[in-house]
Amino acid sequence: MFNFVNKSFDWVIKWANSKYSLLALIIFSFLESSISPFPIDFLLTAMCISNPRMSFVYASLASLFSVLGGIFSYIIGYLFMESIGLFIINFYGYGIEFESISSSFRNYNFIATLISAFSPVPYKVFAIGAGAVSADFIEFLVASALGRSARFLLNAFLFYVYGEKLKIYIDNNKILLTIIFIIFLILGIILIGVFF
Repeated sequence: MFNFVNKSFDWVIKWANSKYSLLALIIFSFLESSISPFPIDFLLTAMCISNPRMSFVYASLASLFSVLGGIFSYIIGYLFMESIGLFIINFYGYGIEFESISSSFRNYNFIATLISAFSPVPYKVFAIGAGAVSADFIEFLVASALGRSARFLLNAFLFYVYGEKLKIYIDNNKILLTIIFIIFLILGIILIGVFF
């Protein structure tokens, strides 16, 4: 496992240092919010480590294109729920929970979107759910923008302020940080089951 984590980090660092890093950030931010299972946080973090002064630019781009990906997911839920939407939901293993996720948008559109946009749970599943129940689009859009921006700008702030110290800490604790991320992801999934 440790070798896999190190190789994964090295792969992300290569993207972060390539001349196509901004394009990769834009594409992966959009895809992460619509169809991709890979969180954009790792690439964003690697880019912020490589150039802390650009952290806010990177976070802003990740936020913008992540919200655009969320809009795309909303459209999938709204127009193509029975085909593409169900395929994505089942791919992520949320077929059983999807009814309760969708019903959360009928009652708590803004809060459900905000939580899913900020937390490590699959935001795309919630965005599809919002579209499937025709949740208020403006509420969805505002909550998505707030949640995604808060998540990514917090990352940018930490690297802008602590830069090299944070880079050294991450380099020395890759495995621990990966385990912590996985724990938060599992807790997020459990919270979905409890509250939605």
